[in-house]
Amino acid sequence: LVAQDIFPTEISSLAHVVLPAATWVEREATHTWIDRRVQKVNKVVEPPGEAKPDWWIICRLAEKMGYKDKFDFSSSGEIFEEIRKFVPQYKGISYERLGNTVGGIHWPCPSEDHPGTPTMFLEKFNTPDGLGHFQAVEFKPPAELTDDEYPYVLTTGRSMFHYHTGAMSRRTPRLVDEVQRGFVEVNPEDASKEGIQNKDMVTLETRRGSIEAEAKVTDEVPPGLLFVPFHFSESLANVLTISVLDPSAKCAETKVCAARLKVKR
Repeated sequence: LVAQDIFPTEISSLAHVVLPAATWVEREATHTWIDRRVQKVNKVVEPPGEAKPDWWIICRLAEKMGYKDKFDFSSSGEIFEEIRKFVPQYKGISYERLGNTVGGIHWPCPSEDHPGTPTMFLEKFNTPDGLGHFQAVEFKPPAELTDDEYPYVLTTGRSMFHYHTGAMSRRTPRLVDEVQRGFVEVNPEDASKEGIQNKDMVTLETRRGSIEAEAKVTDEVPPGLLFVPFHFSESLANVLTISVLDPSAKCAETKVCAARLKVKR
């Protein structure tokens, strides 16, 4: 296992090789955001120690594996030029244009004199009749429903103070001060029934496994629903979730499964 990251993480602790990557202010690159905005980010400071840009690391790995001819790049600019050569939506977005355009350029951008497309489908949609079409979806119940043994619905998600696995946000003191550890939100009605007080340590179980977390008794969840954030390795939410896949999107059904909880003894 090879891990490439800017900080040590749970994954890097399992890796055979750890490759230190430069952060976004330590290398020149382009970013494409969810709104289709393409921006060039300039290097501000030198990376520490042996940290290298992501593209450099990948090119060196490819060379070691015998694919130097496929990854023979000397800069992020060269890589971007190859992208726009083969991706029609990027054709008009040159590296030079990005460097001179505040706020970036939105794809699709078919030519270098095209301003980009901040908003798509202003006149019509890309359908035969130019109209948008709704598709009805038949309701299907969750793969795992509650029962007498596991009477609560468990759902997982984010805390507004942390990001993904917390590799960066849990290193930020102001954010850690807000939420220091994993927790499970429990409605007061359910907490009373289970003999749980606010801040009690509880054991949360499903048919896959169990975790320990601090109880947060709150009206923010309705009776019968438990909420666990997925940022905390010591209260690992996905130990509990089910691996059934959505039939269309093939996403794991991590937001609904049956659970039970009790005060830790």
